[in-house]
Amino acid sequence: MKIKITSDSTCDLGEELIKRYDVGIIPLSVILGEKVYSDGIDITPQQIFEYVANTGVLPKPAACTEEAYAENFERYLKENDAVIHFNISSKASVTNSNAVAAAKRFGGRVKVVDSLALSTGQGLLVLKACDLADEGKSPDEIVAEVEALRPKVNTSFVPDSLEYLHKGGRCSLAALMGAKVLKLHPMIEMKDGQLYASKKYMGNLTRSLKNYISDLAAEYPRYDRTRCFITHSCCEKEVVDMVRGLVESLFSFDEIHETVAGGVVTGHCGKNTLGVLFIAQ
Repeated sequence: MKIKITSDSTCDLGEELIKRYDVGIIPLSVILGEKVYSDGIDITPQQIFEYVANTGVLPKPAACTEEAYAENFERYLKENDAVIHFNISSKASVTNSNAVAAAKRFGGRVKVVDSLALSTGQGLLVLKACDLADEGKSPDEIVAEVEALRPKVNTSFVPDSLEYLHKGGRCSLAALMGAKVLKLHPMIEMKDGQLYASKKYMGNLTRSLKNYISDLAAEYPRYDRTRCFITHSCCEKEVVDMVRGLVESLFSFDEIHETVAGGVVTGHCGKNTLGVLFIAQ
């Protein structure tokens, strides 16, 4: 049975992995003023940073429509027996409900998975589905296994600034000003499909990231060693290299992938946000 694994663009897998695993990507839209861009295709993080700096306004993400999903599913089904599609958390976007509605047109040949995650937290489930498809699992078996893994996906990150989160209504002005004065960097985690701030680290970004990774290692002594993601919104190379070194010393992953967050995720968190994402056991 030939199964096509697809995802909306918020999975942030990067070009190399998308090609390696032949993942079909269906882009969401990013709106800057009156211009509409396709996430991961014709917009860069730098364009978003410049737009926000010049206007003080965040970009607006737009979900893929039901009709667009139906067109993509129909195209993939011409060469495949089934499609399994992954979406950003249904608690963050209507994208999932649009995909579910479109899937109903295809008599069970399209399965839609609500990742209850975003960025490479979602991407981890996408690649797990690819692994299971290569093992010969059926669509129903694949969906059941990846849905069971959703609570075990560590989707977390540390932003350098709360500016974008404040502009998006996700943190108060008092929290923003307090973070600036005290040099606080919160750890933002996704649980049950929703983001919330947990721990707070004091000091510059480098120090905060070191403490963040140490905390992850302590909290998750058992984990799926297959792969890990270091996903960031255009952090400096020396920062990313430092993080990779710590991950290599504190964990034992078979593969560590570095990816840059796409337009939808970047527009939520701002520049110099970084996360280490993996599946716990």
